[in-house]
Amino acid sequence: MLKSGAAPSDIAEPTRASAAGESVIKLSYDQRLTNEDLAPLKKQTWTWYNIFAFWMSDIHSVGGYVFAGSLFALGITAWQVLIALLVGIVFVNVLCNLVARPSQQAGVPYPVTTRIAFGVRGANLPAILRGLIAVAWYGIQTYLASVAFGLLAIKFFPSLAKYDSVGDYGFLGLSALGWAGFILMWILQAIVFWNGMETIRKFIDFCGPAVYVVMIALAGYLIFKAGWSNVSLNLSSGPDKSGWAAVSASIGAVALVVSYFSGPMLNFGDFSRYGKSYEEVKKGNFLGLPVNFLFFSLLVVCTVSAGATVIGRDENGNIITDPVHIVDKIDNTTAAVLGVLTFAIATIGINIVANFVSPAFDFSNVAPTKISWRMGGMIAAIGSVLITPWNLFNNPSAIHYTLDTLGAVIGPLFGVLIADFYLVKRKEIVVDDLFSMSPTSRYWFRSGVNPVAVVATVVAGAVGVAVVVGGTTYMSSYTWFIGAGLGFVLYWLGMRYVPQSLIHDNPPAPANLGRSTADESATR
Repeated sequence: MLKSGAAPSDIAEPTRASAAGESVIKLSYDQRLTNEDLAPLKKQTWTWYNIFAFWMSDIHSVGGYVFAGSLFALGITAWQVLIALLVGIVFVNVLCNLVARPSQQAGVPYPVTTRIAFGVRGANLPAILRGLIAVAWYGIQTYLASVAFGLLAIKFFPSLAKYDSVGDYGFLGLSALGWAGFILMWILQAIVFWNGMETIRKFIDFCGPAVYVVMIALAGYLIFKAGWSNVSLNLSSGPDKSGWAAVSASIGAVALVVSYFSGPMLNFGDFSRYGKSYEEVKKGNFLGLPVNFLFFSLLVVCTVSAGATVIGRDENGNIITDPVHIVDKIDNTTAAVLGVLTFAIATIGINIVANFVSPAFDFSNVAPTKISWRMGGMIAAIGSVLITPWNLFNNPSAIHYTLDTLGAVIGPLFGVLIADFYLVKRKEIVVDDLFSMSPTSRYWFRSGVNPVAVVATVVAGAVGVAVVVGGTTYMSSYTWFIGAGLGFVLYWLGMRYVPQSLIHDNPPAPANLGRSTADESATR
């Protein structure tokens, strides 16, 4: 809001509508940093239910199903798994609340809030890194969902099975049928995304609860067929771990939960910006994370356990944890079709909210005058094809190194953002300065870049990658924590002890370093 007597250049132009929502662009905003998608929202309308539905859509995917089931196969008892799940998801909830506040407070997406710490130009570093990570995940999730359509096609038209052979009808490692399913999924997701955030909101509001209905029905059907006596919360084979091995596995489970959510957790501001209030966002996070994830995990393990009795195991004797393959093997065509379609839709939901919206804002932030939110999303979609994600996903070794490396890169970005907003800036945001290229603006630093943020990110990321390359598999599981912790500490120490003359072209007066946003004429 403007104080009385504000300069004419500070008066806002009429509201501008875009696919990302209605925003307000002031005449003083530099066009090199601004477009309708990145500017502060005119109205923030999302309630706790919209945030709750966001997390349901994020969790209720094929990948989430397999992940939850894998935690119960770590070789520790069910109660140890549940404690690890609870600790991990509560930790995620707290971290999401922390990262949500700056975007909800300013009404801007994640890449714009990074300007607070990295500078108005330096923010392109976290934006590009997060955007590229989202592209990789977008491709993998699209491929996972496309498998469902391939199974459906063969079920109704068995003659198509021959086109599922990569050797006879393959291109770049994917069969002709696989390509057809991938392209279909690619188009369906693009249609939903292209219609804008309001359509996406309605989509996730419906998908989250709808998937639960089918999941509960599937679990009930399999439990009824298998009998309660054949349902176990322990999916591992062999004796349970004990002593230090159990403690180590439990801690590892906590780390896995945090790492699994590290991507959407980092760019959660892309969605919290729409929240009516910070309290609404926190309520939605609580219901969508601890409450929803624990119930979802129990539902998954019951389904997978009962499924092992009803449909058997795979050719290697392992329990089937992929829900698409579980429902495909059910001796009931209607149930199988409904189940496969539901999980395909669920995966579309997570892909759009976690891996389509994020790079759309990230790439738009790099060149606001040339790349709109829609164009940024389509750049990500095209990139997801070029990386041939099926080749990445089909290589367990590549998956392991990719996930751990991504954690090493994402962690420092999170640590720097949190250290800056809560310890250095003390929850203060001068919104107008986020869109200013003036050398005297608060987020200009040195030529638009904060060297402390860049150095902290590079050093912390390099340490994490070094652990992946040279450390053990167990050590690599903690790369997100290593990166986040080191990035947090390095940034805080740098901002505290590095001379201001090295951080700013025009060092602020000591009296102004701790001024509150209430004293700024350009405060939101």
